[in-house]
Amino acid sequence: MLEKFPAWRFRYENITRTRVSDSPLSIAELRQLVAGGAATQADPRPADAWRRGGLARGQLHEIYAAEDADGPAAIGFAVAVALAAGALPVLWLRTEGHEAATGRLHATGLLELGLAPDALLLVVVPDEDAALRTAADAARCAGLGTLLVESRGRAPGLDLTATRRLMLAAEASGVTVLSVRVGAAVCPSAAATRWAVAACPSTALAADAPGAPAFEIECLRRRGGPAGTRARVEWNRDDRCFDDPSSYQAPLAGAGVPLAVGGPAARRPAAPVRRAG
Repeated sequence: MLEKFPAWRFRYENITRTRVSDSPLSIAELRQLVAGGAATQADPRPADAWRRGGLARGQLHEIYAAEDADGPAAIGFAVAVALAAGALPVLWLRTEGHEAATGRLHATGLLELGLAPDALLLVVVPDEDAALRTAADAARCAGLGTLLVESRGRAPGLDLTATRRLMLAAEASGVTVLSVRVGAAVCPSAAATRWAVAACPSTALAADAPGAPAFEIECLRRRGGPAGTRARVEWNRDDRCFDDPSSYQAPLAGAGVPLAVGGPAARRPAAPVRRAG
């Protein structure tokens, strides 16, 4: 489906020749901030503000999917929180290897979530090193609303130093950085919040029609506030917010897992994810 939207897709070599000119901080200034250990700001909003207003803007947030089958749910949650915050446009960054393993983005599915073509720029880079370099530049570009970075497996380059730089750049530019980690163990980072996301059955609509995208989420870390919140939520595309499902009983006929790939419709409880950092 993506071929119908050629403006969505750019190759890495097409953007490396362009210097980011509206960045408020230079690389040298970012290095000074990292060395000085500048403090990041905690989100002053209530702990459940993300349901209506998305995650705090100008911060780095991590979204983990413990299993490959939950990767689409983690991606869907990331897109939804960007829309809830109104943090547009979105620059979506992924590697060629990731795209080969999971397939191209499904344009119709993104439209169903509420993400319009003119609000998305897709950048595909050769490898994780190129992704980190591109992310460092994009996080400093104040013209973006959200930078969404996909990674699979260990991704050792996304260490404490790299995430600290992304956080500082996000705070300076106001860009929200969403790091979606699929099949990776939780590791220390500078993220303001950290989430574990899994797909779960949606509540069927009238006539047993499939319901809204549903997510089982757990807040693993929240700077300056309590973590450990677990919830099942459904994405309300019209109001751009997360609603509480009306029922969590056995899956109804016609109820589905809109964002999961494979596996039974009745999801087991999400496997515990070790907290770190």
